[in-house]
Amino acid sequence: MTEKTADKAADKPGSTGWLLLIYRVPPEPTRLRSTVWRRIKSLGAVYLQNSAAALPASAATERALRKLRREIIDMSGTAILLSCEVLVGESEVRAAFQAARNDEYEEIVDRCEDFLAQVRKEYADNHFTYAELEENEVDLVKLRNWFAKVRERDVFGADGREATEKALEGCEQSLEAYAARVYAEEAESR
Repeated sequence: MTEKTADKAADKPGSTGWLLLIYRVPPEPTRLRSTVWRRIKSLGAVYLQNSAAALPASAATERALRKLRREIIDMSGTAILLSCEVLVGESEVRAAFQAARNDEYEEIVDRCEDFLAQVRKEYADNHFTYAELEENEVDLVKLRNWFAKVRERDVFGADGREATEKALEGCEQSLEAYAARVYAEEAESR
């Protein structure tokens, strides 16, 4: 994002500078389309229409989209990257962006529920070993890392963030209780 664009966006209250990637990928092989779609999704961009994805402007998102543009061109596709502001419809673009973040937060909450179910299963099956504890710790680290990525791209503060933080906190507490039980069981077995 150029300094001039950033200044213009700052002049309008409630206005956000946006980066818009408009691209075309060859129809075959289909894996190229899938690759581009996964990359755009991983950046947290929203599609305004087919092959037109938008992200709030920042130096990091500009670098990522420039890199993706280069990859699309290397696939024999075409791509342009625009720095722009929304003249009309900003609330709709933001709402789409917020909905995408809320979907991601909801997915993390669902995975937290799966995590808690797995810990309950460990109790039910009487599995109190360091191996099981380590496996659950790895799963929780993955959840935390995923949350950190979503939180980083949640520039407008989506509603689902608080519920996700609480769900992760519940997972951490459950894991701590499970760890204490593993340590107690290991101590008794000696």
